Amino acid sequence: MIPYWLLSCLLYLSISSPKLSEAKQKATVLITGGGGYIGSHTIAEMLDDKYSVVVIDNLSNCYAFNDTEKPESLKRVEMLTKKKVIFHNTDIRDSSGLNKLFKSYKFAAVIHFAALKSVSESVRKPVEYYENNVAGTNSLIQAMKNNNVKKLIYSSSATVYGSPQYLPLTEKHPTGQNITNPYGKSKYFTEEILKDLSYSDNEWKIILLRYFNPVGAHPSGLIGEDPTDIPNNLMPYLSQVAIGRRNHLDVFGSDYPTPDGTGIRDFIHITDLAIGHLRALEKLTNPAFKGCRAYNLGTGKGYSVLELVKAFERVSGRRINYKLTERRKGDLAIVYADPKLAEKELNWIAKRYIDQMCEDTWRWQRQNPNGYQSDQDEP
Repeated sequence: MIPYWLLSCLLYLSISSPKLSEAKQKATVLITGGGGYIGSHTIAEMLDDKYSVVVIDNLSNCYAFNDTEKPESLKRVEMLTKKKVIFHNTDIRDSSGLNKLFKSYKFAAVIHFAALKSVSESVRKPVEYYENNVAGTNSLIQAMKNNNVKKLIYSSSATVYGSPQYLPLTEKHPTGQNITNPYGKSKYFTEEILKDLSYSDNEWKIILLRYFNPVGAHPSGLIGEDPTDIPNNLMPYLSQVAIGRRNHLDVFGSDYPTPDGTGIRDFIHITDLAIGHLRALEKLTNPAFKGCRAYNLGTGKGYSVLELVKAFERVSGRRINYKLTERRKGDLAIVYADPKLAEKELNWIAKRYIDQMCEDTWRWQRQNPNGYQSDQDEP
């Protein structure tokens, strides 16, 4: 019996994929943490745009049948794009492995996704977050320096802004003040390291992309967000409640100073976010670009938790059971972006909004009720 997701892939390729042009193949880019949610979607867009990619991932936050196999997310990216993804099971803290990798390929740039990413987990495990996110990045940039690869796109976060002093958040907002969790601090510390690096050596070209709550999935439903444990983010938890994997959604905080009492966030569709990396890569490889520059990737509009729940109910036709609970340590009331700088300098703008975010998430969840393990684990 052909798996449902494979039939979907064949259908998507037959009716949705544009014909490949005869344009020349673009540069080779190293992607760290490429087996994860944001990495896999970005790779799909990059391959369609004729970049070559080499991916490293330690499989800590993505599914693979075993340690010697490519992550399932990347196998599906290959099916979607009809392009090969070169994969190495390598940790960014493995200096020897990184140096061997840089000597084996000619990289034009690096896109650095690899990081631990849960706000709540970081409060419980701060040392692990600093060791992986900060020390790991140091290991990566040392390998880049050793091999004269000095173009980097860094996967950062809106958490570097801390508690907002004004809204919407612009790139001029102070960073590093009143950050409420170690995850956000690890991103801020790393940004400061990268800024200092660019000041010390003007050959470095670095773009910091500050994300605002990525959600959604590829429109084919073949790749999406697949947490390896209990979801830490709202949308995958919500969709697992809708599909019946979880009994209810805990809504952390119902007494915030917002219209319905729940927190407000700027949710951005994963495809828009992925395309943002392409625009950043074009900027980075422009000879006129110099130094280190930060850009917000968001929609500029905030939605509350309950607004997202209602939108998901509307799209899925399912009732979402939820319980209002106490605030979660480290969470903020309202956070949303001013993305005008990215529009001006990267020629990028978010085009997909809340209903499409929910529709694409629900398509992914329906076709993959148990995530990437749905078919691999069948006898």
